[in-house]
Amino acid sequence: MQTGRMLEKIEEVLLELGPDGVLVYGDTNSTLAGVLAAVKMHIPVAHVEAGLRSFNLRMPEEVNRVLADHVSSLLFAPTDASVGNLEREGLPAEKIFQVGDVMYDAALHYGNRARERSRLLEDLGLAAGDYVLATVHRAENVDDSDRLAEILEGLTAASSARPVVFPLHPRTAAAMEKSGAGRPGGIRFIPPVGYLDMLFLEQFAGVVATDSGGVQKEAFFFGVPCVILRDETEWVELVDLGWNRVVTPLSAAAVANAIGEAFGRKGRDGTPYGDGKAGERILAILEEQWREGRSRVVPAAIRPDGASVSRL
Repeated sequence: MQTGRMLEKIEEVLLELGPDGVLVYGDTNSTLAGVLAAVKMHIPVAHVEAGLRSFNLRMPEEVNRVLADHVSSLLFAPTDASVGNLEREGLPAEKIFQVGDVMYDAALHYGNRARERSRLLEDLGLAAGDYVLATVHRAENVDDSDRLAEILEGLTAASSARPVVFPLHPRTAAAMEKSGAGRPGGIRFIPPVGYLDMLFLEQFAGVVATDSGGVQKEAFFFGVPCVILRDETEWVELVDLGWNRVVTPLSAAAVANAIGEAFGRKGRDGTPYGDGKAGERILAILEEQWREGRSRVVPAAIRPDGASVSRL
């Protein structure tokens, strides 16, 4: 559904329900549609995962993030780096709350359930810790036939050392068919998997190779090294800690070499995403702010503010 159509439908829901506020998450087009619909109707917005920046405005997600942050009433930032980004952009400190990452909450909660329920390793004949889990879906990779070809060639080369499992996103499958690339031998293409099965595959991979923002974080949550198939990442703390490495996928050899080098390479200890209680903090802040009506008015302008950031 196009953003304009989503905007129209969300407006209909907001008119019907008349909520005290709207909570949005992440950086998708639906996130931006929700933000715009609410702000136009003078309904306060709280943005979860605020402050992430890749500093690449060619990425649609980056545009969505910046716009969402600059019109939201409450900004729930997951990390120190994201708080710093918001401060540098002059957003009022009283709107910023460092709460941790709700994805970490979910991984802790559902990781054990995934281990109990999924049988994918048995079904696929894989050995724990001895396969590559690959995902590719972003426009800059999928819509660029040269980049997509290099990624597939690099994964094929990596598969000579150990299995490469690739849950195939519909967008990627369509791009491969359109480009005539087909499905290279050596890569284990499988249909898209559900959330629990994906968590299971991430936990037991030897290396994850992905262009997904969420998957690269989940790999870290489970102590698995990750190769990021992009020009940059918004999760810079994982690169700083040595768990993730960014590889611009313009060379199949670079992709294959990075995957090979990542096996067995653990990063440094660190807890940049909190303690797994981000959701509880967000709920407490929403109850306080919106119950007391302190966020009912959407700011008319963004102003620089040098006050200290609220930290819970």
